[in-house]
Formats: sequence, structure tokens, C-alpha cells
Amino acid sequence: MTGRGIDQILSHPCNPRLYEENVRSALDYVCLAEDAHGKIPRPVALSYIWGSALAELERERPDLRIVNLETSITRSETFAPKGINYRMSPENAGCLRAAGIDCCTLANNHTLDWGEAGLLETLDTLEGLGIKTAGAGRNCSEAWALAALDILSKSRVLVLSCASVTSGVPVGWAATRDAPGVALLPDMTERSVALIAKEVARVKRSRDIVILSIHWGPNWGYDVSDAQRQFAHELIDRADISVLHGHSSHHAKGIEVYRNRLILYGCGDFMNDYEGISGYEDFRDDLTLMYFVEVNPANGNLVSVRMTPFQIQHFRLRHVSSTDADWLRETLDKKCTTLGARIEAERNGRLRLSWSASAA
Repeated sequence: MTGRGIDQILSHPCNPRLYEENVRSALDYVCLAEDAHGKIPRPVALSYIWGSALAELERERPDLRIVNLETSITRSETFAPKGINYRMSPENAGCLRAAGIDCCTLANNHTLDWGEAGLLETLDTLEGLGIKTAGAGRNCSEAWALAALDILSKSRVLVLSCASVTSGVPVGWAATRDAPGVALLPDMTERSVALIAKEVARVKRSRDIVILSIHWGPNWGYDVSDAQRQFAHELIDRADISVLHGHSSHHAKGIEVYRNRLILYGCGDFMNDYEGISGYEDFRDDLTLMYFVEVNPANGNLVSVRMTPFQIQHFRLRHVSSTDADWLRETLDKKCTTLGARIEAERNGRLRLSWSASAA
């Protein structure tokens, strides 16, 4: 969530005017963060917000870097009257390149915060940066198209992005044949499973790895509904999904491995401007995770999942304390245990996922 307050500390911020019930300027979110932890330098370099995560990326050197981008990239002033509106300027979007992002999924409840013009500017900006997109488009065909990412001679990764109405995406945001919008799922029924399976089957080749990035469920709470689990399982059974990349919750949720395929029910925010905001402290949304997932291209099965915890402070990612790493491991382990998986500690505060043989 690189918009709003975070946009304001970068070199070319948008007009800070907001239309929220209690906040009228994005600069107020900067002030809240500064009240909590001290002065934030301004303006900062495009790489600033990633902090310690950049060294971790260099150490791990993943083949691909994929994020759910939960903001519009635009200077449009046509805001959607929905209470909360996220945007960052096209000039500041270079922060995504600073982290080497390869693909942004866009099917979420902030992509059209600044209207269709804002969405079109978002698409144009990301295309200009050489970053592929999935989940939103100039029409429904574009919105539902899978982004294809080549990994040298190894294989392709196909990314399909969609949003569920359970995450608060307005029904009117659905892309149509003649209008831009997002790939919107009206429900989590057999009809939706068939729709996704059809889209995957149209383009998937041997050794392709399929990631389904889905925005679903509420912002807060650890519960995973029976409907979500059933839907995820059927997608793996029918659409040959290797990784289900779930998001919407502002904190990390439980992880499941089903038939050797990974289900991330809620990754949590990797970056947001919530620093200093009170009300949900028990969820520790300041603690974030970077997920490193390895998949076997020969069969699409999961090989390993490792996670590096960070903390957002001064609108920047930094390594967590051992106490915070322990809290995060213990909290997630409790949630994963009911799903047949465990979270174990590695050296230097990193975490790894283990799962039972019955998940194979």
C-alpha cells in the first residue's frame, strides 16, 4: 500500500487532499507516524521505503518478485465516494522498480479509488516501467488475462488476479466488454471455479507454474471460512493452481498446503501507512512478512516456503527484534496448526513452513 502517506514522503507527491470522514490530508498520516516514532526525512529516495528488504532480496535473489499493489497510480482528482482513497503519483511509482518488482496484481478494492481515469493511468504507468499487471484492464478481456513471466530457460509463471466482493470491491468496478475495471468474482461457487479453470486452461503449457492472486475476506481477523478453504481446494483440483496468493487482511493469516500446493490465506500488508494509527494493535500489523516460495516446474508442487519478518517504522522496512520474531512465529504457528502446517524458526529470525505428509 504505497499510496497516501507513503506517497507524501517521496519526491513527487500527489495533492494530499483526502475525502475521509476524519482525515482531510494525507500528510496527517505522516504526522501520526512521526508522533509514534520520530521524524521521517522528506523527501526520501525511491528505494527508501524498502529499507532492509533490499538486502534480503539481494541475498535470496528470487526469480520473480510479485506484489498485490493496493493503490492507484494517478494524479486524477475524480475520487470514488467510498471513504478511503489510495493513490500515489506516477513519478513516485519508480519505487516499485527500485525493489525490482516484476508483476503487480491489481484486482483489489483500491485500484479504482480515483475513477476509470486513475485506473488507466495506473496501467500506463506500470507498462512504462516495464512491470507486468494482472487483474485489471481496459476491458474484461484484459482484466482476466494471465500475466506470463518467463524465467530464463526454466519455465513460465502465469499470474491470474481476481477479487471477491467479500473484500469490499464495489460490484460496479467489474470490467466489462466496453469499460475498464477489475476481474471481479461475484461468489465462490462452482461457477467461479469453472471460470478460473477455463482462463488457466486457455494459456497453460507444460511446466508452467500458475499463481492465483485473490483479494478476499475482511481486513482484520484470523478466521478462514469453510467457503474459502473449499474454494481454494477446488481451484487446485480443477485449475491446477500451484500457489494461491491471498490478501486483504492487513496482517498475516494461516497457511495451508493442499495436495502439495500452497495456499496463503492472507499475506498481510508488506508496506502501509498505518504507523501510529490505533485500534488494531493486537494484530501487530506493523510486523510484515516477505515470502520466498519455491515450486518445482516439472509438476507444479511446492518445494519450500521461507519467510523473512520485517517491521514498518518511519514508513520503512527494518529487521524485527527477536521478541517480535518469536511473537509472529508463535501467532502464525497457532493458526497454521489447524490447517495442517507449522511455522518453524530458522537462524537470524527467519521462518520456514513445514507441513504434514497428508497434505501431499
